Amino acid sequence: QRARAAQAPHRGGEDEEGHGIGGRLSLADLNSWHDGPTKSAIVDFVARVSTPGADYVEPEARIAVFDNDGTLWVEKPAYVQLDFLVRRLAEQAAADPSLQGKQPYLAAASGDLAWFADAVTKHYNGDDSMLKVLMGSILSAYQGLTVEQHAERVRAFFDDARHPSLDRSYTACGYAPMVELLRYLEAHGFTTYIASGGGRDFMRPVTAQMYGIPPERVIGSSVGLDFADGHLLTTARPEFLNDGPVKAVRIWGRTGRRPIFAAGNSNGDIEMLQFTDATPGPSMSMLVLHDDTEREFAYTEGAERALDLAAECDWVVASMRDEWVSVFPVPGA
Repeated sequence: QRARAAQAPHRGGEDEEGHGIGGRLSLADLNSWHDGPTKSAIVDFVARVSTPGADYVEPEARIAVFDNDGTLWVEKPAYVQLDFLVRRLAEQAAADPSLQGKQPYLAAASGDLAWFADAVTKHYNGDDSMLKVLMGSILSAYQGLTVEQHAERVRAFFDDARHPSLDRSYTACGYAPMVELLRYLEAHGFTTYIASGGGRDFMRPVTAQMYGIPPERVIGSSVGLDFADGHLLTTARPEFLNDGPVKAVRIWGRTGRRPIFAAGNSNGDIEMLQFTDATPGPSMSMLVLHDDTEREFAYTEGAERALDLAAECDWVVASMRDEWVSVFPVPGA
């Protein structure tokens, strides 16, 4: 049974959280979403799994997983973490002239973010030629720091950096409707996790502030760590690239559960969505569609296969343009 298979109001008494309205959860609880198919699908799905009945799911099994880049926060014109890394690569190039003619240092020093974006887009389309060039430099960019020192550099970046075209701090670039969805699910017994291709230790210093998700519920890509004299030190050894099939593997490894709700926005999220979709009981898989040129960006590059599968598998596709009242938090709200 899938989320779109139950559009009719759920009937019965109050659910276990005490929400009445004929046993159906209130649409008003998702105020940043326009009334429409996605909002109704979310409400009906949550009502079915949290209200005693045929589709009831025990709270400990209500696991929800969210991609981060392009799903919880903005990913254009380049990933937020890429800005953090490009600044470091430019610093290294400035300190070592022998690096200045090599990629990705050349692109970093010249501010050519398009080179980096192209590398990621090609990766999502099955071509890792540029990504291999990029990864070696990225892995060694912060080698030798303690995990606490790395976290401090991340916090300093977020204190100062702003999105290049949206004129807002990166911490204000989280999507208001998705943060609201996190709270909505949690209010009805779900445990929420981030499962992202982004760096685990890049996200952890800010996920509690931005999303209310603590570090222990952040699953991401990582480098190996060494233990020395009571400290954990970053290395240049790759540990996990938390993307594609690895997302499903690591969600299981970290939670011991198959999610019943998943949200993503790209080809790298396909296996996570499929893993959720194959749950024996009720589940909901959702894609965020970037189609809002006025308030954010409009693109499908790197999401073509995911969107095709959404149509085949009856996954929910949430249009930013049509279904979100606002994209970003309103200052002072």
